[in-house]
Amino acid sequence: MIARRSLGLLALAPALAQAQVLPGRRSTQDADVTMPEPGRRAWAAQVPVIRYGIMGGENEADRLGRFEPYRALIERIFQVPTRLFPASDYAGVMQGLGAKQLELAALGPSAYAGAWMDTDGGIEPLTITQQGDGSISYVAVMVVRADSGITTLEQMRGRSLAWADPNSTSGYLIPRFQLRRAGIGVEPGQFFGRTGFAGGHEQGVIAVLQRQYDGCVTHASTLGDPAQGYSRGNLRSMVDKGMLRMADVRIVWTSEPIMNGPLAVRADLPAEFKRDIQTMQLALAKTYPDIARQIARGDTLGAVEARHEDYALFVEMRREEAAARRRRS
Repeated sequence: MIARRSLGLLALAPALAQAQVLPGRRSTQDADVTMPEPGRRAWAAQVPVIRYGIMGGENEADRLGRFEPYRALIERIFQVPTRLFPASDYAGVMQGLGAKQLELAALGPSAYAGAWMDTDGGIEPLTITQQGDGSISYVAVMVVRADSGITTLEQMRGRSLAWADPNSTSGYLIPRFQLRRAGIGVEPGQFFGRTGFAGGHEQGVIAVLQRQYDGCVTHASTLGDPAQGYSRGNLRSMVDKGMLRMADVRIVWTSEPIMNGPLAVRADLPAEFKRDIQTMQLALAKTYPDIARQIARGDTLGAVEARHEDYALFVEMRREEAAARRRRS
């Protein structure tokens, strides 16, 4: 069972995730937050190249296209070669950080927690993306085909469900945790007839549209027009790319709010490097709003300073998942 402290943290999580401002944190809205002046820094002797990991869940060409202006900006400001490393799945980026083959990566809360555990605290969070209204949360949603006849979660009983990735927060960890808390078994044959991994968020929605699964879990914001896939997230991204019409799908379950994941950095890197990257990220939406929107996959007000304690709940949930796997084996 999840420890009593975890349940207490979960009860606090929705209020925290929807907070407009985390007290005492630097944010994009602070007047003194400005883009660093271009120029090579002293830390470049220790960081001769900046390697940025991009997690899976979206096809590689689209990921590289979205992040290229951001890569070029980092390189121009700090005058250090900057490279993008798109991984085929979430684990690839987590392992890259652990092997010191990456300096930076934008991680989901579960992937951050897993990488932090795997490296014994060898990564640190720098910033958390804010949505257009200043909130720092998103939700997991369960999606089915609009013509499936499925209109409620209960009607998914005995049906097939695609998880996105074992290291995804909205596509695995949070749906499993919250469904179990509601008394719904998440192992194959308990409530769902069959479950499996689609290989990413886009792949999960495509698998549903192609009738390979009855439903999938993915992520969305709680803002904007539902007919356009809301303001940001996988559904909005797929609509924008012409891969999805929201009229073809139906949402039958929505999670409680989930804290946005952080931009994370290796803990062993110079403190000055971390501060410069954090400042650049905080100033990004103020100075280069189009680039900020591209990497956020939708509307964003900017970012706020992150701390490890923001993700303590996700560390505990991952430990519980690991314990459950050991019990099953």
